[in-house]
Amino acid sequence: MASQSAQWTHTARVLRRAGFGATGAEIDATPDPVGYLRAALAGDPEADPGARATPMPQFTTPTPPGKNATVQQRKQHGAEIGQQLDALTVWWIRRMAAVRVPVREKLTLLWHNHFATSASKVRSAAELAGQNRTLRTMSAGDFSQLAYAMLTDPAMLRWLDGNASTAKAPNENLSREFMELFALGHGNGYTETDVREGARALTGWVVKDGGAVFEPERHDTGTKTLLGVTGPLGTKEYCDIVLGRPESAKYVCGRMWQQLASNDPASPAALDRLTAAYGPGRDLGALTTAILTDPEFTGARDTVVHAPVEWLIGAVRAFRVPLSEDTDARHVAGVLRTLGQVPFYPPDVGGWPSGQAWMSTAAAQIRLSAITSLLKKADLSAISSAGTSDRIDVVGHLLGVGAWSDRSAKVLGTAVNSPPRLAAIAVNTPEYLTS
Repeated sequence: MASQSAQWTHTARVLRRAGFGATGAEIDATPDPVGYLRAALAGDPEADPGARATPMPQFTTPTPPGKNATVQQRKQHGAEIGQQLDALTVWWIRRMAAVRVPVREKLTLLWHNHFATSASKVRSAAELAGQNRTLRTMSAGDFSQLAYAMLTDPAMLRWLDGNASTAKAPNENLSREFMELFALGHGNGYTETDVREGARALTGWVVKDGGAVFEPERHDTGTKTLLGVTGPLGTKEYCDIVLGRPESAKYVCGRMWQQLASNDPASPAALDRLTAAYGPGRDLGALTTAILTDPEFTGARDTVVHAPVEWLIGAVRAFRVPLSEDTDARHVAGVLRTLGQVPFYPPDVGGWPSGQAWMSTAAAQIRLSAITSLLKKADLSAISSAGTSDRIDVVGHLLGVGAWSDRSAKVLGTAVNSPPRLAAIAVNTPEYLTS
């Protein structure tokens, strides 16, 4: 097959990493990927035409059954909660497929994986929708504001038991996970004493009517010593002290590198460049741009194995699989469940696995079966209208793949007479599964 230029391939990689796949038409229309990134990061994600076409549902939390409720009433209450959570998942799948410029939506997914919070415990579509909105709004802003928002987020407070934490019985979960997973990294200069003192500082927050409320009588007003700082510390002070540690910036930048650029850690030199871009303002937009323009990123290829959401939403977008019918969107959700990555259901506070974990033989069979089914409603006219000798190039262009390996081209060559089979094979090649 014909190979695209080095510049086209570079742009394709930036767009694929900054979104959910990228079609050849999108790559052709982006002569300046850095300008594209900066505009996308500076823009209002709610102004995107695809976002306007898929507004977030409004959820009213079902009234809990009383102490004297029947078994049937309790079952009905559980069913209502389940229906709302399903509707929330289906909505986000639709939005990821619909947005015209997917950069902010991709970042929302990455921050959801970073501040991993699961509906398996939270059981409130309204609270999870609120957290999702916060992640999207703050995904290109000041990390300290995002971090504080998560410390006082209703879904997070439920997930890590912050709403049950009182001066008399401070719960350590939120303090521990914030330091270990969200802001500092395991072993990066904090002790068990810091975790306990941090837990005291975080007391006082409860979830009421879907919102986080600070109740002073539940807060420990005593003196605490956290990471060497002593005083009557509260949540804001806790956040500032933890993020003020020199280890924090490199940890956050390193985590984002491994979500956006590579399954492997950044080199010390690259990490220094990213930390400089992040800067004292903890600028996530600048960090995102720095990652996707860093020479260690631009000089490499195929460093990330696509997780199921990225893989499947990319295919849906490229082949214009309609998700207007609930059954179609739920089908996508069902495939993601089988593959092990359903939005709003990370397996634990550490988020989803990455890298080769998604490349098992079993997963390959599921992907091939799932995409074959979805392609029944896809728009494959670009492939079917091309001559058989051009179809391998056409499907590559549709998927933003600049060149096929000899091995992939040989396998694709067996399916040129069947556009659905050709498309199904193409999205299961190494060239599409990695970027």
